[in-house]
Amino acid sequence: MASIRMIAIVAAALVSLTSSQSFAFDNLIFVAGDCGDAASKVVRETGGQLLSAQPSNDGRSCIVTVLVQGSGERPRKVTVRVPM
Repeated sequence: MASIRMIAIVAAALVSLTSSQSFAFDNLIFVAGDCGDAASKVVRETGGQLLSAQPSNDGRSCIVTVLVQGSGERPRKVTVRVPM
C-alpha cells in the first residue's frame, strides 16, 4: 500500500503540473495512515490468513482480523487492535 507521504508528493506533483497557479499546502487533506504494516505484523505473529485490516474510528489504531488455523480444529477468527 502507498504511504501517506508518497500520496501527498504525487498529489502535489499532479497539481503543479496541471495548474498554473502556485500550490498551497493548506489545500492538502491528510488522512490516517494505512494499516498494511499492522496487518503484516499480526499475520506474522499469529501465522494466520488476513481477512481484513481497517483504521479504527479514532484513526490512531488499526483493527486487523485474521483466520488462525487450529491443530485439528476449525479455524478461528481473531480480531486485534494494533496502534498505527
